[in-house]
Amino acid sequence: METYTMTQAAASLREYFGYDSFHPGQEALIEKILAGQDVLGIMPTGAGKSICYQIPALLLPGITVIVSPLISLMKDQVDGLNRAGVPAALLNSSLSAQELDETYRALEYDAVKLLYIAPERLEAEGFADYLASLEVSMVAVDEAHCVSKWGHDFRPSYRRIREMIAAFPTRPRVGAFTATATERVREDILGLLDLQDPYVLTTGFDRANLYFAVHAPADRDAFVLDYLRQNGTGPGIVYCITRKQVEKLAETLRRSGFSALPYHAGLPDEVSKENQEAFRDDAVDIIVATNAFGMGIDKSNVRFVLHYGMPRTLENYYQEAGRAGRDGEKADCILLYSAQDVITNRFLIDRSSDTEGGSGGDKSGEYRKLQEMIDYCNGDSCLRGYILRYFGAREVPENCGNCLNCSDTGEQTDITVEAQKILSCVIRMGNRFGSLLVAQVLKGADTAKIRQLGFRDLTTYGIMKDYSQQSIKEIISYLVARGYLEVRGDEYPVLAVGRKGMAFLKERKQLFIKRSINTAERRKAGVAVVHTPLFEGLRKLRRDIAADQGVAPYLIFSDATLADMCAVLPRDREEMRLVSGVGRYKLEQYGDDFIFLIKEYMDANNIPSPPRDALAPAPRRRERDGGKDKELGDTVTQTYQLYTQGKTIEEIAAERDVTTQTVENHLVKAHRAGMAVDLDGFIPEEHREAIMAAIEEQGTERLRPIKDMLPEEVGYTAIRFAIEQYIADRKAGGGE
Repeated sequence: METYTMTQAAASLREYFGYDSFHPGQEALIEKILAGQDVLGIMPTGAGKSICYQIPALLLPGITVIVSPLISLMKDQVDGLNRAGVPAALLNSSLSAQELDETYRALEYDAVKLLYIAPERLEAEGFADYLASLEVSMVAVDEAHCVSKWGHDFRPSYRRIREMIAAFPTRPRVGAFTATATERVREDILGLLDLQDPYVLTTGFDRANLYFAVHAPADRDAFVLDYLRQNGTGPGIVYCITRKQVEKLAETLRRSGFSALPYHAGLPDEVSKENQEAFRDDAVDIIVATNAFGMGIDKSNVRFVLHYGMPRTLENYYQEAGRAGRDGEKADCILLYSAQDVITNRFLIDRSSDTEGGSGGDKSGEYRKLQEMIDYCNGDSCLRGYILRYFGAREVPENCGNCLNCSDTGEQTDITVEAQKILSCVIRMGNRFGSLLVAQVLKGADTAKIRQLGFRDLTTYGIMKDYSQQSIKEIISYLVARGYLEVRGDEYPVLAVGRKGMAFLKERKQLFIKRSINTAERRKAGVAVVHTPLFEGLRKLRRDIAADQGVAPYLIFSDATLADMCAVLPRDREEMRLVSGVGRYKLEQYGDDFIFLIKEYMDANNIPSPPRDALAPAPRRRERDGGKDKELGDTVTQTYQLYTQGKTIEEIAAERDVTTQTVENHLVKAHRAGMAVDLDGFIPEEHREAIMAAIEEQGTERLRPIKDMLPEEVGYTAIRFAIEQYIADRKAGGGE
């Protein structure tokens, strides 16, 4: 058996992904996989689970099969890998017949290293046998918790993975990866996937960059608007429990001047797709959604996830909240909570036909998970610590310093008397009315229903008239969460005082609640990246390139990589390779455009270049050929040679099996290096004057605004070369 070293793995990490070192846990898992061992990696969102199987896939013979439950995320990962120079493909229901045929042909010709498949593909007759005919060195199971009925995203098709593995003539190594797994889910993953003598690594569930807070505001809409005004507009996700809430809140945000779109399963497919892509591509700041949204989004720069209502389980909450700050920068996870959320979720559990453990009508497990979520919302201890302990962490600090409860210096408020009044009122009303009517009676409201039921004669009528009705409901919410009040009934839930509430009234113990902190005093979540005009300029350039290529901006470079460019200020390719996240293939495709913009910004603002020695302990040198710098790579030289033979851009692209945009980039680079390139030949004479006028008005940073000013028949190719000619003319005339 061939042996593989971590030196090879580290070289591949730098070569394809542009990183100099592994994140915690990655190296250990990769080493075990390369040695032929099965692994289970439990790592928090953003810790780089995919690298753990992508790096081995590059080194191992044959292909690696990745089972992934999310079609949109699968496509983004394949697109990202191909752009990094890694041959990857996918098989799922989104492909056309032609695309399926092309993928199968690529597999026949050994032109694929990573094959992503949807779990439902394993249901197709003969598909497992087809995979068994390929040289498969590894099977990677992403979102492995989906195999367990005790997980929060159970997918029955995941149970077929074990059969698929057993069908291979030689068993491949198996890697399972997930971000959230309780002890019971871990046991299911190990057993149901039949992992052999697995190396199990849990790097911890903590996401130190995330700030957690729970609020119970009187007006949730007002809270959301206030939060957005104080903390910026995104990118961010607001989760709602119901579709109706999604539509209403999205409209409220738009009317208030925020860039927001709705997303839920009730929207037409084309609208859902457009809205998701608009958020992915930074065309809209905020997406308001049900939990149907998010798992297929690999967007790294989400600055906040705000829950408009309480999710049903902590697994769901942490999975959704974890979509914030995947780039490692600071982000907020804010949960808004009310007693109505408890009622709504209990109603949904009662109406659900399936149960978490497959136990028929016994839904005790679901109610237990809901109660754990309620306790999280009403606890006074560290919010981060509560989550970590839930997922089995043993060493949890008492004060994390980065959640509302740990940073909140507010005093505890004694609500013993208020609780006694509320519980007494519920009893006197017969334990058969909802929270609204109870609050109205305590407040002393004079409604027809209260008069009709004779509640004005109760001794508890009006005994909390000095409180706002909303404050009364907040205390009711707290009493429900702590079990002093019970919610009974299905279609028309009512409040009732149960055993714990009766014991409280009898024993007369004290009860405290932590005061809500004014929103103006809340911590503002900042983004640690450098938000300079240069950073925004780089984002615009990235967005423009992404629009030209029809991909998500983060597939070009992440926000963290752009921020590192602002810190390094690279002047050439050698220095650009020092930027975290810039691998060789991306440097070849995009590097010169970003370098040009950085240099232009530095010149315009008289910013001196940092000393080379300060950029890195051991800066990489250019490749040398016979002692001379290879200023242009071989690939640019090959393109230029074909160009000098009189071949068109399209002919060069076809011969070299690259995109036409890559050919254009090569020719621009050749021109900048002093080689003879006839720029005028790419600019239609009849539109030359209009193109140059548009460039003069819009500048040279972005192509899209220039194109919007021109006739539709003027393409990006003409604009790209016209910009190059415009810059050359300015230099020749002393304009730069």
